[in-house]
Formats: sequence, structure tokens, C-alpha cells
Amino acid sequence: DQIFAMVTKNIDFGWTEWFDRDTPSVIGDKETLSSLRRENPGKICPNPTNIEAVTLSGHSVEETGETIFKYDTKTGFICRNRDQRDWKCQDYKVRFSCSFPVFAVCWTKWYNRDRPTGSGDWEHLSALRKENPGGDLCADLVYVEAVTVEDKTPALKTGQKFHVYSPGKGFVCRNEDQSFGKCSDYKVRFGYYSPLGY
Repeated sequence: DQIFAMVTKNIDFGWTEWFDRDTPSVIGDKETLSSLRRENPGKICPNPTNIEAVTLSGHSVEETGETIFKYDTKTGFICRNRDQRDWKCQDYKVRFSCSFPVFAVCWTKWYNRDRPTGSGDWEHLSALRKENPGGDLCADLVYVEAVTVEDKTPALKTGQKFHVYSPGKGFVCRNEDQSFGKCSDYKVRFGYYSPLGY
């Protein structure tokens, strides 16, 4: 494994790619920044300066005439069905703008300290740090990514439930939380921001 897998992004008041994580459900369409960051590690800058939302067919919020509950760079975008005249939000996608020239997301190596025997698969950050002193887990971690060891399927696409999935605590899959069988065997890595100068 490489110690660092660096992804750089040149941003000149530019925009991220478009994200569409939700479809209008019973509640509405939620494209929240926290969920988008969790599902797209390293693809959204630390402090977005703007947000744009359009329908999948390309119409702006103004063109739809819909009432939007949240539409900002802290929360992201939330359209609630109950706020609409016809009780149904359209399906939106969002993107974010950044105001600094360059940033990089540096990734640690992959860690796999546990197997899903016993109570589950425990890739807890505190244990990883204790078992890897002086390693690359001392930085301010802002992302965590977990994939299955067998075929590298992203954890969020396995359908399994997770007790812990955060950059501050690591990753824990408990067998008792699964509807069928036990947890898959996962490996994790962590991402942190590295400012780059010209």
C-alpha cells in the first residue's frame, strides 16, 4: 500500500461536480453537505462559498417556483414535500463553489486490524492509532472511507448497517445490527486536507 494517495484539485472560484444522492421520497429531496461528504470523500472543499441546485432536467430553483427549506453552504439543500403546493418536490442535483486556489486531500494507507468474527469488524481509530504509533494517523482527519476487503465494494453500497462511521472515531460494523448474517470484512483509510501553495 502507498502511504499517501494524493488527490489534488485546482479550483479558481470553480465548481465541484454535480451530486444527486437522493430522490424525492415521502419527505422530499435531501442533498445535505454532511451526507454528500460522507459518500464522496475528498470531492468537496472544506469551506464552500456557494451552492447551486438545479433539477435533473436543468431547471433552476427559481424556475420551478418551489419553496426550499434549506439552501446554503453549511447544510446543503433540502426540499420538503409538505412545503409545496402539489406536495411533491422535484428531483434536484447540487454542486458547490470554492474560493481558494488549490487544496489536496491526502489519504493514509489502508488499515485492516480486525475481522468480522465475534461481535463484528472494529476498525476503531483509537485502536488503530495505538497499534500504529508514529504512523500517518496523527493528522486532523476529515474523511473516512471503508470498503470490503474481498472486492473493494464501498461500505455505503453494501446495505449493511454501521455502528460507527466517522473520521473522528473510525469504523465499526456490529454483527448484531445486521438483518442477515454478519458484517463483511472491511478495510479503512482516512483523509485529511493538505494546503498547497504555488
